[in-house]
Amino acid sequence: MSAKLGTLEELPQDYRDALSEAGAAPLWPMMRNVLPHDAPRPATRPGHWEYSRLRPLLLKAGELTPVEKAERRVLVLSDPGRGAGAMQATASIYIGLQLLLPGETAPAHKHTPSAVRIVVEGKGGYTVVDGEKLPMEEGDLVLTPGGEWHDHGHDGDEPVIWLDALDLPLFVYLEGSYAVESELQAQRNRPDASQVEYRASGLAPARRPAIQPRRYPMMRYPWKRTEEALREMARYGNGELAELDYVNPETGEDVLPTMGFTAMMLRKGQKASPPRRSTSGVFHVVKGTGTTTIDGQAVDWKAKDTFSAPVFAAVDHHATQESFLVHIHDRPLQDRLRYYEERPR
Repeated sequence: MSAKLGTLEELPQDYRDALSEAGAAPLWPMMRNVLPHDAPRPATRPGHWEYSRLRPLLLKAGELTPVEKAERRVLVLSDPGRGAGAMQATASIYIGLQLLLPGETAPAHKHTPSAVRIVVEGKGGYTVVDGEKLPMEEGDLVLTPGGEWHDHGHDGDEPVIWLDALDLPLFVYLEGSYAVESELQAQRNRPDASQVEYRASGLAPARRPAIQPRRYPMMRYPWKRTEEALREMARYGNGELAELDYVNPETGEDVLPTMGFTAMMLRKGQKASPPRRSTSGVFHVVKGTGTTTIDGQAVDWKAKDTFSAPVFAAVDHHATQESFLVHIHDRPLQDRLRYYEERPR
């Protein structure tokens, strides 16, 4: 164990003034702020965003602000550790709830951060990504990767609401976050790839040497198929937690370079206590009810709620009904930086 480090106050005032004028500062008084011993000291605190409270506020936003004045009509879910207005649910993950009303369109744009939409409620909404029209049905996971043109529209007759998950904090920190706007895209007259090329697990379109594979071949992951697969896994899982990662069907890698998505099923009464992980995470409840205890803080969740956990948190799930959740996390980023870690409970 190293000795206690010196403080700034121990240094003579004239020396401190000279350092300030030179645009420098001593490291040792600040070192433990950025390099604490044994484990990080996250600013992130567990958050719980109840859909029943947010839904009327989001619908009110639809009355107060037309989509033309909002571009994207979103309520940001702010990390309690950073306070209301923080554009972060965790250090690396942005989460928002977006509303589109019947007949509305959200203009086409592309941006450096990547985004994923998880549909919360409503029918008739769609997202167009690089000309591919993607239906948006409850529970579906829809990709809009960084640099891909995308716009939203609504052919139905009831509000459509979805959860936005972006790696925006990372790009803001790197000072690399920006967007470019355009006219609405021309849509291809064919179903999306999830309904044609990648309909069955383990099967992909025949390779042709002259054709360059798409970086993001499948943009929509229908919830219906995800739930069916989770049920089959739970049926033969010997009581273990059923979990499935969303992956690129061509490569088996995570769907995005910086964010991972894992679908989970908990049977009624099932408990699960994963190891402490170096990742931060956000959990969106597709169906069910239960309680998750995060570092001793209990979160009583129900369908359509969202909650978060900081890095290395002790997380304990207990489902009071059959439940399905999507876990949003930053393991792909940590794997690329080669520091992902698990610690036993």
